[in-house]
Amino acid sequence: MRYFPLFLDLIDKPVLVVGGGEVASRKVEALLKAGADVTIVSPTLVDFLSKLASEHQLRWVQRFYSSDIVTKSFVQVWATTDNPELNHQVYKDAKELGILVNVVDDKPYCDFITPSMINRGRIQIAISSGGASPVLIRNIREKLESILPQNLGLMADFANSKRNSIKEALPSVDLRRKFWEQFFSNPEVENARDNRELEAIYQATMATPLDEKGSCTWVHVGKDVEMLPIKAVRYMQQAELALYSTRCEANVLELIRRDAEREDFSSAAELSDMLAKAKAEKLRICVFIPQGTSEFVLLQGQDLVI
Repeated sequence: MRYFPLFLDLIDKPVLVVGGGEVASRKVEALLKAGADVTIVSPTLVDFLSKLASEHQLRWVQRFYSSDIVTKSFVQVWATTDNPELNHQVYKDAKELGILVNVVDDKPYCDFITPSMINRGRIQIAISSGGASPVLIRNIREKLESILPQNLGLMADFANSKRNSIKEALPSVDLRRKFWEQFFSNPEVENARDNRELEAIYQATMATPLDEKGSCTWVHVGKDVEMLPIKAVRYMQQAELALYSTRCEANVLELIRRDAEREDFSSAAELSDMLAKAKAEKLRICVFIPQGTSEFVLLQGQDLVI
């Protein structure tokens, strides 16, 4: 993983943008949407930025750049000019003060990069190839846009509005997680047009006993984990415990939900003890075994095997 994914809170945080052209316009527009306190330094501005300055949506320092403009008060600096030498000087000045800096379209001079974004209200989905293939990222974004529910923002706002009431109704984190899993798995949620319809589904789900039964799914893992069926990935994302053979490809664990417990085993006897304990606790389990092996057949019983 070349870059660590991170969402940064920029509300009322001072950000410096060097340059007043079209590239700066794109960055400033995104920064203002994120609530940043933007200062832009440039002798001239394109019309879009000039309008923002006249409306006092940003602070314009109307002069050529000099090193004294960068101060420790800024949390982030952007260099957006078409002059590489100037951009690199901005980078040097920011680095000397320990400030995160991005020289647009010049990866060696970037502490961070900005991904392609899908925005649905509170829901933000970031997609990046680390600059390797912008066209591929655009294709991925188009595919995601076509399959994601259009009411994601509505769903997120509704869930947020229920944070306090659901804590009172369901005191444990585990119960609340299971409730929301049951709620969002209802196909009617994706078709809801307003809060009234979501409220009806919410109340119906609250009146339904939570599914607290454990389950066990076995997944055969080959050399290429990208060949795993979608059905397997769905169960992997639901699992609370992942038990994996030491002979399985390690990168299969990347597909497991982040908060799931992980334990490895090297024999059927060892796995048998693990399963007995986990099933007694009614956990949702995913067991990963090498493709083509038969030594675990007796342990599978009536479990789902993929």
